[in-house]
Amino acid sequence: MIEISPTLAIDEREIQESFVRAEGPGGQNVNKVSTVVQLRFDVLHSGSLPPYVKDRLTQITGSRMTKEGVLVIIARRFRTQVQNREDAMEQLKDLLRRAEIRPKVHFKTKVPLGQKRRRQEDKAKHGEKKKLRRVNHSGED
Repeated sequence: MIEISPTLAIDEREIQESFVRAEGPGGQNVNKVSTVVQLRFDVLHSGSLPPYVKDRLTQITGSRMTKEGVLVIIARRFRTQVQNREDAMEQLKDLLRRAEIRPKVHFKTKVPLGQKRRRQEDKAKHGEKKKLRRVNHSGED
């Protein structure tokens, strides 16, 4: 079992790793050694993850999740296979930790009734003040 947090762990058998040759310049090391790690984790069929983590993980990962619900992490930052394997596992753990945190529920706040009334009264007073400033049009100037 791979421990993600005190409340979450996943089975190693649910993770598949494959190794690919790196692309681009780099000389003989790039041409001979498969250092890029491709880590695959089937999120939708995982028995280790609670449903809310699965849902949140599909929201967080975006294009890294396939239509079948498989999370694909590609690690190519380092020149050695061992470091890239560790990097891929850390990326997976980080994603799972982020998915485990439930977002806060925000409730829309309402304007209190007393505040609405005071605003209406202030507007009425302001209108009265402006009426008193008007020129009397009854013929007295």
